[in-house]
Amino acid sequence: MRLAFLGTPPAAVPALDALVEAGHEVVVVISQPDRRRGRGNEVSASPVKAAALGHGLAVADGLSALEDVEVDYGIVVAYGEIVPAALLERIPMLNVHFSLLPRWRGAAPVERAILAGDAETGVGIISLEATLDTGPLHAEARTAVDDKTASELTAELAAMGARLLVDVLADPESLAHPRPQTGETTYAAKLSPEVFHLSPTMSLEEALRVVRLERAFVMVVGRRLRILRAQRGAVDAAPGRVGASAGVVAMGMADGAMELVHVQPEGSRSMTAASWWAGVRLPDHIDWE
Repeated sequence: MRLAFLGTPPAAVPALDALVEAGHEVVVVISQPDRRRGRGNEVSASPVKAAALGHGLAVADGLSALEDVEVDYGIVVAYGEIVPAALLERIPMLNVHFSLLPRWRGAAPVERAILAGDAETGVGIISLEATLDTGPLHAEARTAVDDKTASELTAELAAMGARLLVDVLADPESLAHPRPQTGETTYAAKLSPEVFHLSPTMSLEEALRVVRLERAFVMVVGRRLRILRAQRGAVDAAPGRVGASAGVVAMGMADGAMELVHVQPEGSRSMTAASWWAGVRLPDHIDWE
């Protein structure tokens, strides 16, 4: 098939790769414009644009590039911009969405599934509509959430979605007869910075879910401490207190202790929690917030 591909982050790359490997003619790839990324703050291409150039595909950074393009379908995977209804009327589009729709329509479905403690999530191929993630489903696949981090779960769903997309495009029945979404609708609102700020009033399970988003932080002696990895603790700590015992650093939550495994102090590199504690030279137990 002749396809246009719209996507931007790393999670969209497996779908683009799979389409090329399956022999589809990707006429043009639309991605967000180059921007400053990384510590060096250098201008660089999005992961999708880089992958497209590696395949020798034509790339553009705006939807206007589709004005004179004739394709069978547009494929949208985390593009990062609303596709206008007028364009959808001219080009039918399929969207790879990382949730079990209609649960977690919106911007942060993977993170919201983790925060809510969902037992499973999945990926769906839907017909794109002008309204948010409301289109009928052509196919769906499921997986357990378990204790996966956001990046681990996203990578898994991206691979699943890529395979599912190729299967749908090869199946005229699936393309022609999608089914309506059924079930309770929930919305995956964009995550604010405060979502990642752990609080002593959180339960242990709530805190561990936030840590699995890989941006969790607390304030210790007025400085930000990122919690990169943590687990259920075997050492006690009172709520709002953090301390070390026998090389184990424990942080007290509302109903139990969380053992810190890897952290990143403000202005420093990542390290083991034990190394951080040994370096800060604080009293045996101090408050955190």
